[in-house]
Amino acid sequence: MKKYDLLRLGDTIIRVLEAQGDRVLVIDCIKRTMPVWVEITALESYSECTSNELSEVTGVITADIDALDADQRKTMYERYTMIAPVLSFLTDDRMRSRLIGSAAEEYGVSKATVRNHLCLYLSYMDVTALAPKRREDERQLTQDEKNMRWALNKFFYTTKKQSLMTAYTMMLKEKYCDALGGLAEEYPSYYQFRYFYRKTRSLQNFYISRDGLKNYQRNNRPLTGEGVQEFAPAVGAGMFDATVCDIYLVNDTGSLVGRPILTACVDAYSGLCCGYSLSWEGGVYSLRGLMLNIIDDKVDWCNRFGISIHREDWDCDMLPASFITDMGSEYTSGTFEQIAELGVKVVNLPSYRPELKGLIEKFFDLIQESFKKHLKGKGVIEPDYQERGAHDYRKDACLTMADFEKIILHCIIYYNSQRIIENFPYTEDMIAAQVKPYASQIWNWGKSQIGANLIEIGKRELMLTLLPRTTGRFSRSGLKVNKLRYHREGYTEQYLSGGDVTVAYNPEDVSSVWVLEDGAYTEFTIIESRYQGKDLTAVQELQTSQRDIARGAVRDNLQAQINLAQHIETIVSSSAGRGDVHMKNIRSTRRREQTKRHRDYMKEGTSRE
Repeated sequence: MKKYDLLRLGDTIIRVLEAQGDRVLVIDCIKRTMPVWVEITALESYSECTSNELSEVTGVITADIDALDADQRKTMYERYTMIAPVLSFLTDDRMRSRLIGSAAEEYGVSKATVRNHLCLYLSYMDVTALAPKRREDERQLTQDEKNMRWALNKFFYTTKKQSLMTAYTMMLKEKYCDALGGLAEEYPSYYQFRYFYRKTRSLQNFYISRDGLKNYQRNNRPLTGEGVQEFAPAVGAGMFDATVCDIYLVNDTGSLVGRPILTACVDAYSGLCCGYSLSWEGGVYSLRGLMLNIIDDKVDWCNRFGISIHREDWDCDMLPASFITDMGSEYTSGTFEQIAELGVKVVNLPSYRPELKGLIEKFFDLIQESFKKHLKGKGVIEPDYQERGAHDYRKDACLTMADFEKIILHCIIYYNSQRIIENFPYTEDMIAAQVKPYASQIWNWGKSQIGANLIEIGKRELMLTLLPRTTGRFSRSGLKVNKLRYHREGYTEQYLSGGDVTVAYNPEDVSSVWVLEDGAYTEFTIIESRYQGKDLTAVQELQTSQRDIARGAVRDNLQAQINLAQHIETIVSSSAGRGDVHMKNIRSTRRREQTKRHRDYMKEGTSRE
């Protein structure tokens, strides 16, 4: 009998989750109740069972992840993220119950819902079992319910803090009275109004709308504690942030460029730096570089800089399933939030609360402390920076971006694989496995545990997800996006019928756009070859210049049309009054005129030579 084995006795099928001495932790895969401990002797009459037999009995068939659509994958990963903290504490009933309650409160669901997701996953040990069936249309609200929702939003969920009865009275005044103020014969009762409010109430919305966001963060927000096992019980929660490095750099010619921007992602459980981006640009641009670096093979990446490492020193090539960020504009933009389509949960921490993501703040401190003591007098900024009479550290700059990135890379490798983490809360399993107190070793051990929450994704799909989006329109002249025309074979019906569609585009190269349909990206190529390979800004400038030139020639065009009309009128007036037109012998007349106007073009060409 091994861990995760399926056993069957008649119509009962159970799965072994853990074995301790003469006891085993099992779950009933048919009833899908919470796991229980039983004596090993009670399972002697059971026989081995396969996953196919379980699917035949329950009727639940696990699917291939690739066969799921984008919404199903998103919900599947969200449900797994909900139960992931509980999976590490299945054997501890008290901690398991506590984490189920915390998950229910955090996600705004009942404890029974969390238990159902947990039991479903444990029964099949396959994340695709959590994928929902295709969603049916939700019930439409009645007109009375729409009026109630309107009244709550307009009168109750405001900083004026009106009472529920006041909101009800104002609803009757605005929606159920005639022009003279008389109340209609039929109207919702106050008890119906109160029931609808309680059914749809969100406490978070209640506190924020009536007291403000700052007051909510200070007095009402959930307090989840500071322990790493409470905040991130397994690998897969990445903290994101960026900082301006305390050093001035020069270019290849020795001219001062300025201070570079370091953007990084740190795993909240192990402290491992999952990836970084060092650039002169911040915002969404640096985030794209960071995302690519997270899923890149780190051994190959270091080899590009002439640095050799072992794979276990930095074995990260998958995305964390949870992104923890601040309220920076690049993290709250629609472009970055599109990453949720991959099943990633994005958590935006409140403003001015750096302690909530202290791990990555400390990462930046440790990285800069690692190189600053060795680069004094090389452009590094000292604590007296910008004080009166302080040294101008810009004059000391001597490193280029390429040199500095090698230094940063060595510092990150040291941070991941050699820096001792003294206060990490070791578990008994970690001690038994002799896990060394390095971020890379803790990460490698955590990846092999059941609660690890990482998403494997390809570079192309990741970049397409992070591209900005706009609305394109089909027409007979092709797909129009950003005032440019695109084409792809097989879309004749769409060109003829028209319609709008969501399109992802690359501002740095307008050669292609990608139509988003049912979670899949379809590439369209540009029709006008003169724009091939150009960025969107250059194309817009070219189009603007062309319009300006055409606009400047309008007056000359009008004048030319006037002159043309005058010339025609002059010629016509000189030909008038020639008498009646003779209509006889038209053919012979035409032959005479042909002979009269006939020219030997060959003779004329020879004579000119």
